[in-house]
Amino acid sequence: MSHDPRTVLVVDDTPENIDLMKAILAPRYKVKVAINGESALRLVAAAPPDLVLLDVMMPGMDGLEVCRRLRTSLSRRQLPVILVSAGGEFLEAGTAAGADDFVAKPIDAPLVLARVAAALSLAALKRQAAAAAAALRDGRPAAEVAAGLEAALAREEEGV
Repeated sequence: MSHDPRTVLVVDDTPENIDLMKAILAPRYKVKVAINGESALRLVAAAPPDLVLLDVMMPGMDGLEVCRRLRTSLSRRQLPVILVSAGGEFLEAGTAAGADDFVAKPIDAPLVLARVAAALSLAALKRQAAAAAAALRDGRPAAEVAAGLEAALAREEEGV
């Protein structure tokens, strides 16, 4: 499996859960870790990751509040956030907080990898669509913009 230079921030207060996520993600992604919501927000502000994998139940600031705060930041609204929890009771609250996806515990490694890859791909496509719309507004020829989008889509399909 090739290494993807994209960064995933794992936020969890339980060392065993962090170790498990690192073992799953590290062969493919650069992994950063935060052990609570406050440190996660500081890390995101200092060096934004490409995706946040966020435990819901943590002491202090829980994952739902971290997600809400990320969504109120104009520069972080598009940052993909996947919530992780032992129970599905947080699905509705997580969606309301702005989470992009949800992974239930116990962790299923192939599912985590698939959800992370899908969220990163969707985020990349959203950025490309926004850039294409800006290029069209700036007067670039539609054929040139379309060719750029097609090339970007091909790169995303290859996992580059």
